[in-house]
Amino acid sequence: MGIRDKAQAKVAKAFDGKLADAVRSFSCIKEVPGSYDPVTGGYTPTVTGYQGRGVFGGYSVSETDGTNILITDTKLTVLQNELIKVDADGPTGEPVEPNIDDILTGNGLTYRVMDWGQDPAGASFTIQLRAS
Repeated sequence: MGIRDKAQAKVAKAFDGKLADAVRSFSCIKEVPGSYDPVTGGYTPTVTGYQGRGVFGGYSVSETDGTNILITDTKLTVLQNELIKVDADGPTGEPVEPNIDDILTGNGLTYRVMDWGQDPAGASFTIQLRAS
């Protein structure tokens, strides 16, 4: 078991235990143009997106710059192996990465993904969200 697997296992255990009160589910579901349908002459939309769970928090004053990161932005910490693809049939179990400008719902609000990054071990994502 590598460092990434150990980190993910420990954080998942904390998400289920000590952090359970702070962990919230979220999803990003979007329709994108699918394949061309010659019968209708249009494109059949395809449902895609992702879902997961994580801890919604804030940014400290020292992390904000008033332009790229606002004090009102939300920081979402997610285990990479728990951010999974969703299609029209539901969760696929396939891991995915977030995308800038994705619309995410969770924690009772709707957010836009402004930026994201991962830790050096590749175990978690930190996603910068802005309420929309």
